[in-house]
Amino acid sequence: MLSAGRAARRSVGIFRRISSSSEDGGYQQANVVILPSHLANDFEAFCRSNSAPLPLLYRSQSGETSCGPLAANADIRTDVPQYCVYEDGRPAGTISSLQRTGSAPGSLSDMVSFYLGCSFGFEGKLKDAGVPVRNVEQGRNISMYRTAVCCVPSGTFCCPLVVTMRPVPDGLLDAAAEVTHLNPLAHGAPVHVGEPALLGIQDLSKPDYGEPVELQPGDVPVFWACGVTAIEAILSSKPSLAFSHSPGCMFVTDVPDSPPSSDSLRTELDPELTPLCISISHNPLLYSLVSKAAAAKIRQLEDIIIEDPGQRGIRALFVQDELLRSCLALSHASSVAIVTGFPTHYMHSPPDETDGPPGAVAMATMLLSLGKRVTLLTDRRALEMNRAIVDEAVRTGVLKTDVPLLTFEDGGPDSALHFLCERGDPDKPRFDRLVAIERSGRAADGNYYNMRGINIKHLVDPIDDLFIAAKKIPGITTIGIGDGGNELGMGKVKEEVKSLMPRGDLIACDVPADFAVTAGVSNWGGYAVACGLYLLHTCPTHQRYLKKGLGLQFVGSEEQQRGWRTNLPSVQKEESFLSTLVHFGIRSGKTGNLGMEVDGLTFDPTHSDMIRRLLEATLGSPDC
Repeated sequence: MLSAGRAARRSVGIFRRISSSSEDGGYQQANVVILPSHLANDFEAFCRSNSAPLPLLYRSQSGETSCGPLAANADIRTDVPQYCVYEDGRPAGTISSLQRTGSAPGSLSDMVSFYLGCSFGFEGKLKDAGVPVRNVEQGRNISMYRTAVCCVPSGTFCCPLVVTMRPVPDGLLDAAAEVTHLNPLAHGAPVHVGEPALLGIQDLSKPDYGEPVELQPGDVPVFWACGVTAIEAILSSKPSLAFSHSPGCMFVTDVPDSPPSSDSLRTELDPELTPLCISISHNPLLYSLVSKAAAAKIRQLEDIIIEDPGQRGIRALFVQDELLRSCLALSHASSVAIVTGFPTHYMHSPPDETDGPPGAVAMATMLLSLGKRVTLLTDRRALEMNRAIVDEAVRTGVLKTDVPLLTFEDGGPDSALHFLCERGDPDKPRFDRLVAIERSGRAADGNYYNMRGINIKHLVDPIDDLFIAAKKIPGITTIGIGDGGNELGMGKVKEEVKSLMPRGDLIACDVPADFAVTAGVSNWGGYAVACGLYLLHTCPTHQRYLKKGLGLQFVGSEEQQRGWRTNLPSVQKEESFLSTLVHFGIRSGKTGNLGMEVDGLTFDPTHSDMIRRLLEATLGSPDC
């Protein structure tokens, strides 16, 4: 017999089916899957490997109809408002009770029940935090979508991830992420924020389960992993007989809906892992999650590199969190093109300076170690020299592997589009990120100027055209790193350059990047990006988001992390690479000296100390 409390909560489940209310009385709700016993171990492993959509609350014994840890006097045969029936992996209708299944082979007596956490459990907390729950406001069941993201398979269970979508006002994204992060047994933090097509969802008005929920002006679509993934798992594995809750009709437990108290989950809920939601792209719309702890360290890196020992006033161009956004954008990338080369010494051969290449190689080294495809872009006049420099960097161990080198020249109106995209198709970009570091940038009059106001256009290929074309190609994000305002990408802050930097009206780059990282020396910006990428790949909050909550481990193994650490910049590697540049006749930018200096600052102590400080901020120790 049901207790009065359980009977009342079961009526809440029935009411939910009718009205989609989130008023659950403050008790955990559960999705339910009932499978033949011989599939139970595989399904449990499937849940463990896909914890975001399938947080396992309880697995019954074979034939067990109660679930003592979750609810006293429970009976799974009657405590769900509506059940779905599956035969040979096909839907076979719905029923309101499982009492008639009897004890024949293949019935409940030879089946195992799984109780899985449900996202309805956090809707009340969203409301308490001031986040509107649009599906409740609109009197609709939540929208649920089958995605193009594959869960980690186990045995016969292999299916796509299913997600729920809740519209959240842009200004409340942090609150929504934090509230739900505190409920890992109710799917935890979002697994995607932004453009639905990036999950393979083509039309929000046509959910695969539930009802469409309308976005209001200023809302952003936010997606959480969904327990209906279990239904997809049943359909894919084709058991002879199986049952589940009907979407929107949950089992209501006796367990208060509050953050878990186990040691393992308390660790997972460490306040330093609380997520921040950061915008990284508008075309397509994409946000990323990062822990407060990782964000704080990357902001510390940003504070370090903005120091200005050359007293050029670079701090006036500083934009908060451009480094953080750049690192997040690169973390989401699969293919990155990096360009450098500032031929400021037009009277020498080669005319290039020592600022830029070290930062470019530092970024390339870390990106490669993280599994990204990396290409270096260079001027045609410098191709042979840069090929030899890359070969030497590989030989000395500064680079662990060879990196392709490409050039770009203006071949007509569509040449940039054809360079960036396969067969000129903007739906098929070859690169999803373009990074310029200490790269000559085109001024408003079409020329390229060094800091002395000398036009060096004759030494520069029009790689700016790629950054301009990328603005119209969905999926390509651009990043510029500079220390004077005349570098490619610094057009984002050109008004500040014009008004605050010497000769700013003349030299200011007119070509913007999506993100402009300013540093006292551009190489420092490249080093900081490499360190920031390491921090993101050792951040459980960010890695969970990247992996959509799928997989057993959200950060790399100890061996992988050691490998990433060896690919961070180090004093030894950067000194070795600078020595290589000097060997090839490349000079210090400010003084023109052919020696171990960058922008007139000697490697030791200025640049070596900077590297040590960045490593200490990243690792807690200057050693690597």
